[in-house]
Amino acid sequence: MSTPPFIFRQYDIRGRADRDLPDALVTALGRAFCRFIAGGAPEARSPAGEGPTISVGRDCRLSSDRLFEALTRGLMAAGAHVVDIGVGPSPLLYFSAHHLRTDGAIMITGSHNPAQDNGFKMMRGTSTLFGDDIQTLRRLIEADEGTSDGGSLRHQDITEDYIASVAAAAHVPAFGGRVVVDAGNGAAGPLAVQTLQRLGVLVDPMYCEMNGLFPHHHPDPTVEANLQDLRARVLETGAALGVAFDGDGDRIGVIDERGATIWGDRLTLLFGRSLLVERPGAAIIGEVKCSQTLYDDITAKGGRAIVSPTGHSLIKKRMIEESALLAGEMSGHIFFADRYFGFDDAIYAAARLLEIVARAEAPLSTLLADVPEMFATPELRVECPDAIKFEVVEAVREHFATTHEVLDIDGARIRFPDGAWGLCRASNTGPILVLRFEAATEARCDEIRAEVETIVAAARGRLASA
Repeated sequence: MSTPPFIFRQYDIRGRADRDLPDALVTALGRAFCRFIAGGAPEARSPAGEGPTISVGRDCRLSSDRLFEALTRGLMAAGAHVVDIGVGPSPLLYFSAHHLRTDGAIMITGSHNPAQDNGFKMMRGTSTLFGDDIQTLRRLIEADEGTSDGGSLRHQDITEDYIASVAAAAHVPAFGGRVVVDAGNGAAGPLAVQTLQRLGVLVDPMYCEMNGLFPHHHPDPTVEANLQDLRARVLETGAALGVAFDGDGDRIGVIDERGATIWGDRLTLLFGRSLLVERPGAAIIGEVKCSQTLYDDITAKGGRAIVSPTGHSLIKKRMIEESALLAGEMSGHIFFADRYFGFDDAIYAAARLLEIVARAEAPLSTLLADVPEMFATPELRVECPDAIKFEVVEAVREHFATTHEVLDIDGARIRFPDGAWGLCRASNTGPILVLRFEAATEARCDEIRAEVETIVAAARGRLASA
């Protein structure tokens, strides 16, 4: 079977549902995934000779039910015993892999992508599939000849088990403040409201009914425009804070009581401070786009600060390697291995945030008041052909490496003598260069941005014409 190569990405399989994910391809994916899991999963738990047990979840997009039917048809045809956990967020699927001890797991989700998109996030045991493993699946699909071995399908509701697990791991004292929850009509809404209410939180739900058309705003809390309604509700009601979730509930956005956005690196800093009080010396991971204030604060509080490449799959792997208890990305993926499973769960992150605020008995804004104010750009995206984007990054690295400290674990993060920094990295998911800059003053931020962008433009022009 021929496959469109662009849907097989670094961390998942993803594309336009009606165009790129036809039933035949998705059914072949099910057969391929079953064979992949059965053929060599070191975490495989099924008895010898039996097909693997694979849990499957799906988000609320209009295409998800069709993809579920096609996928499970392929899984069962290859002999898998499928556990349908129903419609919900990705963290519920991740939880199923731990709680049910399945051999594999697949989440059908388009995450924060447009409503017409969809895709598959996959696990082997409790580990995320990414990189070469996804390309292996592609090869298995292309060699697929079909099979008729019988598997099985059963439904299991693990909602109550998930809520009980979060409630046991997040120690939220009595908290009188109102919390606005904006799920953007994504898959996290009902479960988030139920979980936080179980913790005794007064929840003001906003767009928490699942609707795969996302009628109010797109569920992506990294975009300021998508936080406008949440900010307005927090200020209007005098709420203690507001939280937003992306379409599949693995990324969190936060608004404090003044209406200010707390981005992923500052949120990780806040979690890190709390964690290091209880777990002195703990390893905490950020990624290359995070503020230097995060790493400086972790070090100052006695923690071990680690910079990781961007990407939730890479960060989960690094957490295991470093025995890290916490990790965070600018995009709002927050990973707790402290009292929890180590996967990115925005509902659990919200619960841990409320634990901190309730214990402090102080407004959220005051808890970060002593963090140095830096001027930083958002992620700047520059179009650059896939064929040359990594060469452009290498040219930038070589230019600055002779005179500056350059961290090259994921692109080029250039450290300037006054502590300012700039980043140039190639996107893993498209023909894009991602740039970001931070400095103590706006003028200095503009200055280093102009300097790096000049080198990027020159390298891109030279390589494009070569």
